[in-house]
Amino acid sequence: MPKFTSNFGQFLNQNFMGILYFASGMFLFAAVDTIAKVLTESFHPVQVAWSRQLGLLFGILIVLIFKGVTILQTEHVWLQVFRGCLAGTSALIFIFAISMVPIADAVAVSFVAPFFVTILGALVLGEYVGVRRWTAIAIGFVACLIIIRPGFSSFQPAVFLVVIAALAYACRQILSRILSSSDRTITTVAYTGLTASFLLSAPLPFVWRTPVWGVEILLIVALATLAAFAEIMVIKALELTQAVVLAPIHYTLLIWGTIYGWLVFGQLPDEWTWFGSAMIFATGIYVVWREWTRKTAPQGQ
Repeated sequence: MPKFTSNFGQFLNQNFMGILYFASGMFLFAAVDTIAKVLTESFHPVQVAWSRQLGLLFGILIVLIFKGVTILQTEHVWLQVFRGCLAGTSALIFIFAISMVPIADAVAVSFVAPFFVTILGALVLGEYVGVRRWTAIAIGFVACLIIIRPGFSSFQPAVFLVVIAALAYACRQILSRILSSSDRTITTVAYTGLTASFLLSAPLPFVWRTPVWGVEILLIVALATLAAFAEIMVIKALELTQAVVLAPIHYTLLIWGTIYGWLVFGQLPDEWTWFGSAMIFATGIYVVWREWTRKTAPQGQ
């Protein structure tokens, strides 16, 4: 009994720390999105997206100096590079979107990403998806349409950029599942940071504007630093706790995004956005619960 109690206590403590790390990462990512939106008022989204990668790139270069290029050893170089390109592309598209739409609306629509992951998991990885999960996905997309409201006066076409960014993010997650069986986490992170930074550097000379010392420099430093810390928090959380346990915490992004949007820009979601967000939250939690029961059910059931 003491041994069982000790192991159970260790399990709870590990999950608690994982949830704490992940929640902190979501809080920081919301702050990063807010800073990025502020910067798009003065800088091109390409420069903002590139600046967002600086913190992670700097961290990777330090790791390369101390651990050497062995962390780049992989049997799937092109898959790693492709994942990095998706990371850079999804970040850039999302920043383009939040330069035109409220943060809370963009975050709410981005929650279709888990549904895309489920669909791609079935199509690419051959994962089983039952009728109830397909129904949840369909409801999630209806909720997304409620938030976007195409054809209505409040419709903002830029919101569809968030859907594209969510699809790119989902593709990254599928590649992560494929790569996790052969490559270390640090290898995937290194390729992602290096490739995304290189990709965003290509068009940078055409849109570059030198930041002015003072507030602009501080915002860019904060953007890069917080983005790097947020990535580290999420990676650490996934090392400690299963993804299905952490998945519901992802929805706290909407809370922080709404608070930041109100405090910084004076923007609050309308009643339809709240209604659609609640539908996405409920169906998302259901999909997570189904994933949890599938993984924890005894074999043969």
